[in-house]
Parts: sequence; C-alpha cells; structure tokens
Amino acid sequence: MHAVPAAPAVSAGAPATGIPGLVGNTPVLHISEPLTPSGRGFWAKLEGRNPGGIKDRPGLHMVERARARGELRPGARIIESTSGTLGLGLALAGMVHGHPVSLVTDPGLEPSMTRLLTAYGAQVELVPEPHPAGGWQQARRDRVAQLLAAHPGSWCPDQYNNPDNTTAYLPLALELAAQLGHIDVLVCSVGTGGHSAGVSRVLRQLYPELRLVGVDTIGSTIFGQPARPRLMRGLGSSIYPRNVAYDQFSEVHWVAPGEAVWTCRRLASSHYATGGWSVGAVALVAGWLSRTEPAGTRIAAVFPDGPQRYLSTVYDDEYCAAHGLLDAPPADGPQTLSRLGEREVTSWTRCADVVDPLSLPGAAAETGPGSLPGGAETGPGRSGEPVRAVIDVPREVAR
Repeated sequence: MHAVPAAPAVSAGAPATGIPGLVGNTPVLHISEPLTPSGRGFWAKLEGRNPGGIKDRPGLHMVERARARGELRPGARIIESTSGTLGLGLALAGMVHGHPVSLVTDPGLEPSMTRLLTAYGAQVELVPEPHPAGGWQQARRDRVAQLLAAHPGSWCPDQYNNPDNTTAYLPLALELAAQLGHIDVLVCSVGTGGHSAGVSRVLRQLYPELRLVGVDTIGSTIFGQPARPRLMRGLGSSIYPRNVAYDQFSEVHWVAPGEAVWTCRRLASSHYATGGWSVGAVALVAGWLSRTEPAGTRIAAVFPDGPQRYLSTVYDDEYCAAHGLLDAPPADGPQTLSRLGEREVTSWTRCADVVDPLSLPGAAAETGPGSLPGGAETGPGRSGEPVRAVIDVPREVAR
C-alpha cells in the first residue's frame, strides 16, 4: 500500500450526454515507490483516461475554433499529419461535427493504431520514405500539402504552429489546479509544444513561481540537438514547432528509449497506471525531481496516454530486445549540459539554460524544411511568427 498525500476532492460531474462529454476531467494519481523514495512522490495527470488520449482535447478544440471562424466549412475534409494520438482526436472531432478525416502517417505507426483509426472512420495514408532533411515528419507534411491541393476547401489544423493547439489545454490546467490546490513544478513531454505551453501559461497565472520542466527524446531537434532517427513516438520532432514556448521552461531533459521502457514497466508493475514512450520519459524525470527537490515540493506530471497502443513495442520483450532496450536500468540521475547544443546526447541528460535554438548564432543556416520562421511553411492563415497565446483564467479560479 502506498501512503497517498491528501488532495482536494473533485466532483465527478454529471454523466456525459454526448461524445465530447467523455473528454476531460481525468484523474490524478500519486506516484511513489519504487520510482521515488518513501515519503516522496509526484502527482500524475492520467490523460490516457480520455477516449483517445490527451490529444482529444486539441482535436476537438482546433476543429471547433476553425468552424467558428469559418476556416472549416460544414462537411469539408480535415487533413493532417500525425504519429497517431492527434489522429484519434481528429477522428473524434470529425465524427462529432460531420467532417471526413484524412490522416498522413508513416511506417512507424503501429498496425493496431492504423486499424483503430480506420475503424473510427478516418482515411489513413502512409508516406513511403522519409524526407532527406526533415525525416518522416517533413515527408508527412509534404504529403499533407499535396492532399490539400487535391481537395479544394479542405482544412489542415497544422498542430505544430496552431495557437488553438495551446489554448485547448485551458481545461486541463484548471482541472489540475482544482485537483491539487497548488503546484510548484510541472513536468511535460514536448512534441508539438501544445500542452506544455497551454498548461504552464494558465498555471503560472495562478502560481507565479511555477517551474516548467520539459521532456524530449534523444535525436529530436526541438531543443537544439541534431536530428537523428527516433524510435520513440509522441514526443520529439525533426522540425521546429512554433508552439514550443521556450521562454516558459526552467530546464529540459532528454531521455533515451531504453530509459523510457524501464520506467513504463516499473509504473505498470507498481501502480497499474502507465502508458507509452512519453509517459515513461516524463515519469523518469518527475521521479528524479521528487528525489532531489526539497521535501514538500508539489510536482505534477502529465501522462499523455495509456499503454494499449504500445503492447507490441514498449511492452513486447522481443521488440525491446531487438532494439537493445532491456540492457540496463537508467542512471540514478541525468548528465548535465551547461548550454543547449554543447554536445550530442545519447542518454538521459538535462540542461537548465533553455532558449529557442533558432535564436542561436548560425541557426538560420541550419534551419531545415518545415522549420519556422524562415521555412516555407506556416500555419493556415498565419504569419509563422512564434505563438504567444493569451489565456484568460476564470476569475473564480485565479484567487
């Protein structure tokens, strides 16, 4: 039995009367031993309890906002690039609002996820090979551009650069505030940058001293590392999403696949609450923070999904052995960089000096396809300038 610190009770709310009512109001769970010492721990926001995971929230919100502005016409096709989870959210939104959905992905998507997206009514297309500079992510985006041209009147959310992707997380932030009462440190994985930016901006209005800790994967360009083939899905990028709020981060950690797998499996065996690559990476970092921060520090970590789509990867011994993911547990703590780009990292590493890598000297020459600003692509109807969305916190919460 785990001794669980008290948290304010939250009303279960009224029964859902439609599909959108199933999204949100996800629970929090206190995570402690064996990931943390006795008497220490962190709170995990279990976004895998949404029907399709955390990106049900932006899937619905981006579609609803585009419809309200007239950018997405009734019955028009939605076309987007996805590594899986946003595809579920867009399939849900398409079903709710009557839009056909076309999703562009790559061979790394689990076959079970392809079947599930198809069952939900989406058309799934796989790009056959990566872009020579921008990898699979840029290859998917290029195919999205082709499909948009082939389907006049269609609409792309452009999750990487769409400010509605960040404002979609206002409810999640308010749920955390109601559930935990106070938060000192927020730990989020970073892919499109949506939930780390959206949640932290709201919570910082409530708790001005809040620290945001980002979690990325090795081989990702988001925080100034060179692009490499990435095994982990759901976090990281080979382009530069403009929704990433670099100024909000106190520090960033990079985690390797084997370290995430070890943590996912320990979560499963000790807490019956786990997920995929992002969950393992976030839990590893949050567990370390709970060991090293002063006693009484309240740490909240966002777990973006559940384990079901990862049964053939993270939880498959044969797959993990073939990729060398079962060799050893993670180190007791991360290595440290004094600045972004100091060296290439291949295992758990942190840096407390976070800046936009495109602001560094020489960045313009290194900016690859899909990188903004300076790249050829921007969000629909947008300039490509960095997103700095203003999120108003309801007065009854901000007290």
